[in-house]
Amino acid sequence: MQGLRSLAVLMVVTYHVFLDRVSGGVDIFLMISAFLLTLSFTRKVEEDRPLALGRHWLHRFKRLMPAAAVTIVGTLAAAWLWLPPSRWAAVLDQAWASLLYAQNWLLAATSVDYYASDDSLASPLQHFWSLSIQGQVFLLWPLVLAGGAWLSRRLGWRYRAVLAVAFGLVFVASLAFSVHETATNQAFAYFDTRARLWEFAAGSLLALALPYLRAPRLLRVVLGWTGVVAMLACGLLLPVGQSFPGVVALWPIGAAALVIVAGQTGSRLGADRLLSARPLVGMGNVSYALYLVHWPILTTYLAVAGEARASLAAGLAIIAASVVAAYLITRLVETPLRRAAWTEARRWRMAAVVAACLTVVAVPAAAWQTDLTRTAQAAGVSGAATNPGALTLRTGVPGDASAPTLPLATQLDRQWVHLDHQCQGRFAPSDPRLEECTQTLVEGEPSKVVLVVGNSHAEQWMAALEPVARERNWQLVGLLKGGCAFGEPTAGQSDFCAGWLAAAKDYVLDVQPDAVFTVATAAAPSAPDEREVTGYEQLVRELTGRGIEVVGIRDNPRFTFNMYQCVEDRGAAACEVPLETALAPTNPAVPLDAIPGVHLVDLTDRLCPDGVCRPVIGNVHVYLDDNHLTADYSATLAADMRERLLAATGW
Repeated sequence: MQGLRSLAVLMVVTYHVFLDRVSGGVDIFLMISAFLLTLSFTRKVEEDRPLALGRHWLHRFKRLMPAAAVTIVGTLAAAWLWLPPSRWAAVLDQAWASLLYAQNWLLAATSVDYYASDDSLASPLQHFWSLSIQGQVFLLWPLVLAGGAWLSRRLGWRYRAVLAVAFGLVFVASLAFSVHETATNQAFAYFDTRARLWEFAAGSLLALALPYLRAPRLLRVVLGWTGVVAMLACGLLLPVGQSFPGVVALWPIGAAALVIVAGQTGSRLGADRLLSARPLVGMGNVSYALYLVHWPILTTYLAVAGEARASLAAGLAIIAASVVAAYLITRLVETPLRRAAWTEARRWRMAAVVAACLTVVAVPAAAWQTDLTRTAQAAGVSGAATNPGALTLRTGVPGDASAPTLPLATQLDRQWVHLDHQCQGRFAPSDPRLEECTQTLVEGEPSKVVLVVGNSHAEQWMAALEPVARERNWQLVGLLKGGCAFGEPTAGQSDFCAGWLAAAKDYVLDVQPDAVFTVATAAAPSAPDEREVTGYEQLVRELTGRGIEVVGIRDNPRFTFNMYQCVEDRGAAACEVPLETALAPTNPAVPLDAIPGVHLVDLTDRLCPDGVCRPVIGNVHVYLDDNHLTADYSATLAADMRERLLAATGW
């Protein structure tokens, strides 16, 4: 079994370092863990030994957590030393999630969250997702195994038969759920524990059936090599990252099962001869630690080197460093604690080891987060004198260059604009697809009702629009969907947006606001291929025909690189982009201005003054990523928004 573990971890490491692909090795790890756990509990029950669940759980996590804690702390130190501050908050969040075996749920949520931080750079702790699922199953599986023992005594059934029924049901239900969720929401399914339970159930079913699976030596030799070859080929032949954990994941699970069924053939030609070789067995002893450390070392190197993939020489060095680190963690931390008899003598001692591991991570993580919060609070008290943003283009006052440039890198996740209250009363949408609806509250009867409708590029302007609405007692409502610019639904649009756009239009027609504020154009990343939003003219003609005015603001430039990170890495001057390469020479929406009730607003000169798109203006970052304005900068555009909006509309 150690040799099989070694092969699986070497697959994972090699595919990560050299191929930047998923190998299927993690799925094998999950299956093996349930296989061994089920074997252990089955023997206890059949030998009439106590299961002692409390002791089992303490022993299990006392075994897992020391190496994990050392890895997390080491990764935090590496992040502090070598990663840019814009990545610190995400690393800290993932450190807590990894420590508490919830990393998979954090990644599942962010994988489908349009507003999550840019994930183009892999987190050094994201590989803890599989360990989190494993930890959750290590809590759940003993309950199933113990419940099976109780049920077998009550019903008089054989223990293995009860477990076979239980795990068979889990296998079928979870696999069916996995296939469905992978087809409809693969990004979430990949990290979803429910979509992975069948892999554990497969290992348990194999453990229960193994004593009855007897085959001739020659057949077992064939099964062993078939399994090994299938394991190694999985990541090369299948689109693992895009189709797992659905039915395709049966490939690596089945391959590993063949190797286990083949067992020890005793043949010189058997795959077990390879898997029993001393180097592979030795690697199996450090396989857990190797899985833990290889990913932080790889991702930190890539971040520091500024490379997308390691070269052959760098990859070999990364693997060598990972093996050394894994050996040291196993030799100096994991093995001594596992073999220390005193920790096993009392439950409280095992609990103390687990608590110590939690503390080792929690103390520096909490201290770092507290320091970041304190720094952010101190920077937040600065005003227009130090961080004027767009106001510097009106006043000529540049701000205080010695003050921190806002927003701080650790505050980027707070740069999305939301109005203060969920939509209520006449503004509460009845369609569940319109859940992202917020509003301001006004005193008495509002002078106007203005709906901001569209994607995140409409949302970002609310920071500039909200002060104007508050000053003039407008009722402001934000109806938003990330990735869906507001236009008439047309053929060829994704199902993701088409349904929302139709529901949003119905909402607007039902509410009958005085005006709708939208983004009229769509810029192309670092190219002048700006165009009118798809279906926009048809939509605005229908709305204005119903007496609803439309304010169409021009889109902001988009880029092929992260502006904020560029400033961190190279400085603001090196990240400037000529306007002529970012937007069309003239606003593509200008012809729409001839439609009665349509009003166009263009603030391009406040984003790209003097024909240059600058990443920092007035000591404020203009962009939080490659295409979204920071809320801090958008808020400094309130005076310009007021002037141009009122001039365009005559309100």
